[in-house]
Amino acid sequence: MSHYGAQARLFTKYPHFRLVRTKYIEMAREKKARSAIKDVIAREYTVNLHKRIFKIGNKHRAPKAIDALRKFARTAMGTKDVRIDARLNKAVWEHGVKNVQYRIRVRLHRKRNEDEDSANKLYTLVTYVPVDTYKGLQTMNVDATE
Repeated sequence: MSHYGAQARLFTKYPHFRLVRTKYIEMAREKKARSAIKDVIAREYTVNLHKRIFKIGNKHRAPKAIDALRKFARTAMGTKDVRIDARLNKAVWEHGVKNVQYRIRVRLHRKRNEDEDSANKLYTLVTYVPVDTYKGLQTMNVDATE
């Protein structure tokens, strides 16, 4: 049985479901574009790398951790262009390819792109924040000039 047949039966049994679904589709289309001027911010996050590289083979753990950080920054800041700082790369690779630390504290800067011919107005710079312990740390907004 296909999913579409079940969906059609659902809509015939409960016609208001179709109305709710179309309402949300219309709301998504009406989303206004954000201003790039107000969007220059910086936040600090603690990223749990362990759950992102769990069950990854030994020789792929550090590269997958970098990819996971890139994906995390893309979703948290909403930019396609994500740049990883060299110190963050060093921190991830510090104990080798297979012994990646469980957590890492990062600062995400959403900045305006200086390239005129760039496709993206904003980019995210991900930098490393060294901490003694991860206990009690929360996500916090940071002054963007730091």
